[in-house]
Amino acid sequence: MEGTVIVADDDRTIRTVLSQALTRAGCRVRSTGTISTLWRWIEEGEGDCVVSDVMMPDGDALDLLPAIQRKRPDLPVIVMSAQNTMMTAIRATEVGAYEYIPKPFDLREVLSQVNKALNRQRRPLAQPAAEEAADDRQQQLPLIGRSPAMQDVYRIMARLMTTDLGVMISGESGTGKELVARALHTFGLRKDGAFVAINMASIPPDMIEVEMFGTAQMKGAEGAGKFEQAAGGTLFLDEVGDMPLAAQTRLLRVLQDSEFSRVGGRETLIANARIIAATHQDLRQLVNEGRFREDLFYRLNIVPVRLPPLRDRLEDIPDLARAFLRNAEAEGLPRKTISHEALDELRKLDWAGNVRELENLMKRLAVLCPDEVISAAVVQLEIKARPSSVAAPRGEHGQKLSQAIESHLKRYFDLHGDNLPPPGLYERIIKEVELPLIALSLAATRGNQVRTAELLGINRNTLRKKIQELDISVTRGKKMM
Repeated sequence: MEGTVIVADDDRTIRTVLSQALTRAGCRVRSTGTISTLWRWIEEGEGDCVVSDVMMPDGDALDLLPAIQRKRPDLPVIVMSAQNTMMTAIRATEVGAYEYIPKPFDLREVLSQVNKALNRQRRPLAQPAAEEAADDRQQQLPLIGRSPAMQDVYRIMARLMTTDLGVMISGESGTGKELVARALHTFGLRKDGAFVAINMASIPPDMIEVEMFGTAQMKGAEGAGKFEQAAGGTLFLDEVGDMPLAAQTRLLRVLQDSEFSRVGGRETLIANARIIAATHQDLRQLVNEGRFREDLFYRLNIVPVRLPPLRDRLEDIPDLARAFLRNAEAEGLPRKTISHEALDELRKLDWAGNVRELENLMKRLAVLCPDEVISAAVVQLEIKARPSSVAAPRGEHGQKLSQAIESHLKRYFDLHGDNLPPPGLYERIIKEVELPLIALSLAATRGNQVRTAELLGINRNTLRKKIQELDISVTRGKKMM
C-alpha cells in the first residue's frame, strides 16, 4: 500500500490507531483534528486519500465534500461516523464520498477501503445530488436502528439510491420490507413518480395478471393495471414468492421486453417502472421445488437486500420503542415514555413478529398503561396477559413439542390480525418440522441412512426422497450437528 493518507478525527486515540496501522501498511500519514487544517492540506495538493470523521469541532466533513470534489475531483474521501443512521449513509452518498464506514469501525475494513482507494480509480458512491435533495433530507426516514446489522442494510441502500437496478428484499414477516422499498423510491431517481404496491399473497391467483397488467374490457384509467399506474415510478411486488407460475412467465416476458399489453387486449404498452420485489420465503428453495422460475429469480434478484429479524438487532429496541410511542402520541394516543428496566424486559424476548410486533405492543401499552412512564412490571403483565402476542423469553424449557407448535401457530395467526395467512400453511408447517427432524436424526446416526430410516420408522426410499426434497446435506462417519 503506497501513498499519503490524511486522517482527520477530533479523537486523538482514533487518529493514533489509524495512523499507526496505515504506517505499518506502508503509507505516509498526516493527521489532524480540525476541518480547517484538512482543507488547507487539500488545497496545497497534499494526500492521495482522506479518512475523515463526519462531525469535527469546527464543521461537518460532509458539508466540505462538494468543495473537495470541485477542487480535487480525483481525491477519494472515506467518511466515518458514530451517527449511524440511514440519513448519514444517504448524505455521504449524495455528496460523493468514496465510502461510508460506521463507528465503531473494523480496522481491517478501513485499511481495505484505503487500499482500494489508493490502487483504483476513484469510485464515488454517487454523483452530487440535485439541490432539491436537501429538502428530501428533512423528511423523516421510516427506518430506525443503529445496530451493525442495520448498518449493512443502510450502506447497500445508499448505493442503490442513484441507480435504477432491480432489488430483491428478503426477510421475515414484520421486518419492514415495504419500508425499505418506499425509502428506495422516496430517495431514488424515480421519487417524482408513483410508488405502487401489489401483494401477491392477498390476490386470488386468477386475478393477479389483471391486477398487474390491467384489462382491455375497461377503458382508460379504469382498466389500468399496476404496471401502468407505476409508469415513471416504482412497482413494489410484495410476497413475490406467492405468484402463480403463469403470472411469473408473463412477468418475465415483460421484464425482458420492457413492454406488455392488457389482459384481453392487443395494444402494446411500454413498461417504465423500477421493480422492487420482496419475500419472506426462500426463493432458491422454491426454485428447487419447481414453484418459482429460475430465470425470473435472477431477473428480480439483481441486488439482494436482506433485512435482519429483530432478535438479531436487539440493541435497536430502545430507539424503536421510543419512536413507536412518539408515533402513537401523534395519532392521538396518550403520551408515554418507557423506563430502562422495561426496555431490558423487551430485550429478553425473541420477537417472532419482529418490528411490527413491537410496534403493536407499544400502541397497546400507550393505551393501557395508567402511568406516564411504562414500567417493567407493566410490560411483564401485558406479555403474560397476551402470551400469543410475543414470543416467550429465550431459554424457557419444559414445554411439550405440541405446546411449542401451538404457541408458534397462535403467534403466526395473531400477526395477520383479521386476515388469514397465505395459502399452503399445512405444507409449510410440515416442512418446518420435517427438516430439523430428519437433519438431527441423520446427525445422531452419523449419516447412516439405514439406521436413520429405522429410527424414524420410515422406509429408506422415503428417507432418500425427503433428503432430496429438503436439500439436506449428508456426511457419513462424523457427527454433523
